[in-house]
Amino acid sequence: MVEPKKLSIVKPTLETPFHIDFDWWRDHDREWRVHLRSLLSPEAQERFADIIKGNDLIDWVDPETAEVHQVDGLQHVVITYSAQQEDFLDPHTALVEAVFRLLLKNGNSPMTVVEMGEELNRDPKSLLRMLSGVRVYRGIRPAVGR
Repeated sequence: MVEPKKLSIVKPTLETPFHIDFDWWRDHDREWRVHLRSLLSPEAQERFADIIKGNDLIDWVDPETAEVHQVDGLQHVVITYSAQQEDFLDPHTALVEAVFRLLLKNGNSPMTVVEMGEELNRDPKSLLRMLSGVRVYRGIRPAVGR
């Protein structure tokens, strides 16, 4: 008999690291690839057409551990190319989208709301209220136990 997955009831704090949980996002939003694709410029769509087509996985080498991982091609292009463009994160971007884009720009490395607040010039407490509510926005979840 398979045991049901246990839910964490840990209340996030200002120091809780958050990341984009792509597995959660895939499972809860059928349009997740549409949103990621919308982050690509026409130039990037053309340049990386062979990588972003379909649901292809590509080999990625972790620069810190040298481990090879299979990652979604579209996700990889957004994080390593599009998110690194100068105009990717605009100061006028809506709050949820700004947090999402900041995490992408940061390679989806976990960040606390204090760090996010400093980068986005936003109040960490309001970020925490948004991210610790019942609704999960674009898979942004605590990275505890990751």
